[in-house]
Amino acid sequence: MNSVERIFPKIKDMQVTDETITAYLTDGRVITVPLEWSWRLTEATPDQRKHFEIIGDGHGVHWPDIDEDISAEGMLHGRPASRSAQRSSQDRRKSAKEAVHA
Repeated sequence: MNSVERIFPKIKDMQVTDETITAYLTDGRVITVPLEWSWRLTEATPDQRKHFEIIGDGHGVHWPDIDEDISAEGMLHGRPASRSAQRSSQDRRKSAKEAVHA
């Protein structure tokens, strides 16, 4: 039986411009997607876009100022962020605040 080891892409650097999100991978590939793929990054300031952390040993990137996460896999497979995620996140925060004040 042959086994195939799956190699996950790893991000070593990230750049966000007014038009694109670009991930530089450790294997030399470069992935660029439209900025509109992330509504949070689209609405972020330039300083917020520059403030990111590479997470999960390079499997993703997190922007703490805007609570955005993007994975290399998601970029490779064409998975833009949806606004429904925004509603779910807002609903969770609202429910948590209501529970604290109840």
